[in-house]
Amino acid sequence: MKSKNIIAVSSILAGIFLSVSACKTDFLNVVPTDRVSDASILTDSSLFESYVINRYMGVRLTDKEAEGTPPGFGRGFEYAMWSSLTDESIYNNDDNTWLVQKGQLAPENTGIAGTLWGRSYRSIREINYALTNIAKVPMSVAQKNRLTGELKFLRAFRYQDLIRNYGGVVLMSDKVLELGDDFANAPIYTKSPIKDCIDYAVAQLDEASKLLPVNNSNSWQLGRATKGAALALKSRLLLYAASPLYNTGTWQAAAASAKEVMDMGKYSLFSNGYDKLFLTPENNPEIIFERLYTQGARHVCLEISNGPNSYGGWGGNVPLQNFVDSYEMDNGKPITDPASGYNPQDPYKHRDPRFYMTVLYNNADYRANSVQSYLPGGKDSKDGPSNWNTSKTGYYLKKFMNDNLPIDNPWDIAGTQPWIYFRYAEILLNYAEAQNEAAGPDQTVYTAVNSIRNRPGVNMPALQAGLSQAQMREIIRRERQVELAFEEHRYYDVRRWKVAGVTENVPAYGIEVIKNGNTVTYNRKEALTGRHFEEKNYFLPIPRAEIQASNGKLAQTAGY
Repeated sequence: MKSKNIIAVSSILAGIFLSVSACKTDFLNVVPTDRVSDASILTDSSLFESYVINRYMGVRLTDKEAEGTPPGFGRGFEYAMWSSLTDESIYNNDDNTWLVQKGQLAPENTGIAGTLWGRSYRSIREINYALTNIAKVPMSVAQKNRLTGELKFLRAFRYQDLIRNYGGVVLMSDKVLELGDDFANAPIYTKSPIKDCIDYAVAQLDEASKLLPVNNSNSWQLGRATKGAALALKSRLLLYAASPLYNTGTWQAAAASAKEVMDMGKYSLFSNGYDKLFLTPENNPEIIFERLYTQGARHVCLEISNGPNSYGGWGGNVPLQNFVDSYEMDNGKPITDPASGYNPQDPYKHRDPRFYMTVLYNNADYRANSVQSYLPGGKDSKDGPSNWNTSKTGYYLKKFMNDNLPIDNPWDIAGTQPWIYFRYAEILLNYAEAQNEAAGPDQTVYTAVNSIRNRPGVNMPALQAGLSQAQMREIIRRERQVELAFEEHRYYDVRRWKVAGVTENVPAYGIEVIKNGNTVTYNRKEALTGRHFEEKNYFLPIPRAEIQASNGKLAQTAGY
């Protein structure tokens, strides 16, 4: 894979040390052998480019993240995924996720959500260092321009992580803080309004899109940002800006931004199966920007982390009934429609095909066998082997999994799946949502949504004509929930729509399957007690240590 080279170079430089002060005394005069000096980086164009590439990754700041490879943006493939902080799934063995589900977040207790602030600002400082010094590096003007565009994209991405988790944040501009600077200076702790933060990031992306190449190539390998990646991030940010939680932008601007990506004519929906989409990092026309992993390097192995207990899996991120219920019947009707044909005692029959490629359920075909989550005696129930890994919800995650990889002892062959940051289906749904809000459900909205529903291997019915704006809004929101499941959208979608007070206060439901002879019954159960959401939970608390380090000058997120 061409992409291996990116991570291999980056890993070598993972320990790069940027000196923040120079020792004027020639004391001991020892040249370190475990790091590269800033002087070397700024006089060697290859080293400098490798330093820039390494900014796609951040620093590991807590236990049970970044298994073997440094974290990227957001959370991505970790043992506990971001989906387990919302109504998509719960993490079977907690690992500091349940406190988020239960609304127990506090500045002193941030669970798995506590690393985004520190990692983002550290990365922004590293990017600012490169942007401040790039003029000194001996390389062509064309290459400096490309790297400048790449750095501005990376900085905007870090600000996206901050904005959508904390709201208004501190804008550092091009500052590179050094030891000896005045850290009592109030402006470095002053948050900017959300609008200013989004405007700044969008302006950076406009600049980046003009400097970045349209395509990856041998000299700009797969996994590095392109013009499309910059425009895709801009589309997401402007969609957020127009949404009720932010309310700082317009739906017209959000629709136009998504259309800008569509009009590139470069991207299209993957046509070889929804399930294969997430296993195909190369020559995939739907992927706009992705994180690639070096095969054979140790990192989170999805199959053992999320597989059923009787197969040697650890359960992991187990889907909730709340999420399962979002899938329509294959006739296009939601299961709440009396005319849908849904039978709660035969609940998995005739569902949207994406359901079968996302969730493992009782009697689902799996690895030349079938899942048995029923009681008594089901091998994937608490009566089965390794029952401490039995799903608390009665479901297991199938999306992203490669059934051709072994579950047992997979450490030396992990890394075949990319983490997709942006794909074309998101852009189409961004456009559909924004255009519907700006102008109502015109034909372009129908076309965008239907193209996703009608993709080969899914073939869901087209939407009925004559929908109202409110009806289309509901459909688009459900389509995002299903199409983009487990891709770090749902957590932010329910917040930006300001419906989290409803969705995140619904109990965390699972299913109990009882088998008595040839009769199987399905009963809803509460899989995790105490699920709770308050107004303050729309954004995360800043870790207490960050507030203390500012001597109280940095304002805490409202409500905490």
